[in-house]
Amino acid sequence: MNFSIIKTIIGREYTTRVKKKSFLLTTFLVPVLIGAVAVIMGLIMAKTEDRAQNVAVIDQSGIAMPFLVSGDIYQFTDRSGESPEEMKTKIEAEGYSSLVVISPLDTVAKTVSVQIFSPKPSGVEFSGAVGRMVEDAVEDYRIGTYNIANLGQIMQDVKANVKVTEYTLDEEGGETISESGIYMMLSMILGLFIFMFVTMFSAMVMSSVIEEKASRVVEVLISSAEATELMFGKIIGVALVALTQFFLWIVLTGVIVGVVGGVAGLDFLKEQDPQQVMQMSGMSTDQMEALGLGAAADTTAVAPGEPGTMDVLTSTLSHVPWVTLIVSFFIYFILGYLLYASFFAAIGSAVENEADSSQLQIPLTIPLMLGYMILFMAFRNPDSSVVVWGSMIPFTSPIVMLARIPFGVPMWQLILSIVLLLVTFLASAWVSAKIYKAGILVFGKKATFKDLWKWLKMK
Repeated sequence: MNFSIIKTIIGREYTTRVKKKSFLLTTFLVPVLIGAVAVIMGLIMAKTEDRAQNVAVIDQSGIAMPFLVSGDIYQFTDRSGESPEEMKTKIEAEGYSSLVVISPLDTVAKTVSVQIFSPKPSGVEFSGAVGRMVEDAVEDYRIGTYNIANLGQIMQDVKANVKVTEYTLDEEGGETISESGIYMMLSMILGLFIFMFVTMFSAMVMSSVIEEKASRVVEVLISSAEATELMFGKIIGVALVALTQFFLWIVLTGVIVGVVGGVAGLDFLKEQDPQQVMQMSGMSTDQMEALGLGAAADTTAVAPGEPGTMDVLTSTLSHVPWVTLIVSFFIYFILGYLLYASFFAAIGSAVENEADSSQLQIPLTIPLMLGYMILFMAFRNPDSSVVVWGSMIPFTSPIVMLARIPFGVPMWQLILSIVLLLVTFLASAWVSAKIYKAGILVFGKKATFKDLWKWLKMK
């Protein structure tokens, strides 16, 4: 191959794409949307107040109404003397948003059932709140049936809320506070970035090849360059476009959020509920409680010497191997992209329109989706055999390994994974180049896997 020709093709591919209106529009529009969503969500969480709801209650059990305590959001009104059927017909007329009907007490099972009626769905938050209050009433009734003095107070006293703090030990035995929930969020973000960008930009390579083949431009290009030179030039050119766009997204998003925050003020961020923010991020209740953000944490004082929320957050982030993580991110991004882009380029050379490529893409989309699924398994057990093998197999390692790195990965595993990915890319590039060389000038025939195999065996 003539590297001077490849360099020329790279330059042509890069300049052609960065000058397109679609590139400019996407590059500047995505950061605006990200910044707008971040600011709008912050304002919504800070400024939106829940509307008070008037709720009618028909308590046929005789034990639940005292536990349905009204607050700022829900106002419960006792309508126990009325018929549920009649009350259903006048919920809105009497200014109620919902009707809660509690069944007669089942003295054998010592429980009740709850039905909620409303003109429109009441939502899981309301039904959950009512359910918890009624459960407290049933528990209080059951305690009373034992006729043991102060049993309720005894059961309250024996309840424990144990706060678990994680520590990571270094080789010298030193300990550092860590929290798996933070590692989970970091792993998820990086893994999803790899999945999204590898998929998006590899498909861009395939679309470009199909476009040039369908327009017969490739016949002109082939007259001055070999097919393999054209393929590698296109792959590398699109890779540079991807890195340029990725870098601009980071810079522009930071600038936009900073400018908007400076103009509008960031005081509203202080008013946000940390528990609500963490719930939106996907963190579990147990992980929020470990950070001091859960419901149980609100009523539990931090013992002297125990780390607070900010201590846990700061210590965990400082314990992340940032250099290894950032370097690995770019290595896996580049090699993962090159691996899949070479295969997508070969598929693009074998068809004349994107509709015909769907069947040939199946073997490529399966490992990508498999890596995406293993990514979520890594959060629960980053050292499980499935996750470890997923981080080693080249077709899933770009996604899975990044999910493992924040939790700690032996250096030999990281190096082996990268070496395997590099060797697989070189092998896939050789295979794809043979298919590309034969298929790029084949017209008027829908390629099959049999055709790809035949082209691969050609000398």
